[in-house]
Amino acid sequence: MGNPFIKNSRITIVYALAWAMLALAHLLMLFFVQDIEFEIAIADALIFNALYFFIGLSLWYPTKFISFEHSSSAKILTNHLAAATITSGLWVLSGYFLLSKFYAEDIFYLKFLDASLFWRFLIGILFYCITVSINYVTIYYTNYKEKELKEAELRSLVNESELRTLKYQINPHFIFNSLNSISSLTLSDPKRAQEMTIKLSNFLRNTLSKNEKQKNLLKEELNTVRLYLDIEKIRFGDKFTYKEEISGKCLDIEVPSMILQPLFENAIKHGVYESIELVTIKISCIPEDKYLKISVENNFDPESVANKGEGIGLKNIANRLKLMYNQEGLLTTKKLGNVYTANVLIPTQKAEA
Repeated sequence: MGNPFIKNSRITIVYALAWAMLALAHLLMLFFVQDIEFEIAIADALIFNALYFFIGLSLWYPTKFISFEHSSSAKILTNHLAAATITSGLWVLSGYFLLSKFYAEDIFYLKFLDASLFWRFLIGILFYCITVSINYVTIYYTNYKEKELKEAELRSLVNESELRTLKYQINPHFIFNSLNSISSLTLSDPKRAQEMTIKLSNFLRNTLSKNEKQKNLLKEELNTVRLYLDIEKIRFGDKFTYKEEISGKCLDIEVPSMILQPLFENAIKHGVYESIELVTIKISCIPEDKYLKISVENNFDPESVANKGEGIGLKNIANRLKLMYNQEGLLTTKKLGNVYTANVLIPTQKAEA
């Protein structure tokens, strides 16, 4: 990390203004309190403050070298005490040499200059302590911000990795079910098995082409859902119907990719698969406050025995939504009579972590 008082123009300007204010205070004190001639007071203030302006810039490097992380308290105190003494001594002697040459004939000022050397030396020590303290605070703050940035980048990478893992769980889960169906149809209905194989191929081509994207437009996700349902239609025939009630405002809003399919898998698994009656699967979407509300509902047979599974689908959705938007409760489900509804809220304002 380089010296910010040199590299950062804004910090350099603030630093220069601080020394300009000190020089002005120095000038006023000499002129009004010590009765030093105005011209000499200006020269005294300019020379001493200009010298420490440049000395202060160089103090960044011993501050970096004498770090709290790698030095004991005793070593830090000893090193800084020695550096402060040397720095202040050089500052006072340099200023004294220049001013005594310029105003060698002004006896009143030379007496004042001689009498003020000790106090100027102490002021130099004070300047050293203030400058080094500011340097330490700057170093600590800069390191803290860099650490915070690295931690944020790491969290982002971890989240991205988790999201990819959750996303990739979906395809193998669906492929397994589809291949089982194709295997069953191969003997009983080869034509339907062939049709299902072609549709599965189209579905995978469609999803794999978007595999690197974490989000897609809702209308693209709906196209993927329709491909999925076409495959399941071959498997279940007329055992279910599909309806859409989508507000036109929703179609061009981005949603997490492959977020809808697990909802439909759930409807097929626990609705169509277990029911002997016609099942209607309906998706609706409306803007609601600061969210996009997507609902997938299906009727089911309450008397049927529940088809237990691993529960990957809905947990997958809940986890992905939490990771992407840093909010809990974006997925809710409810049963009312013989209708099961899953509701997903997609924040339409920037809410990601």
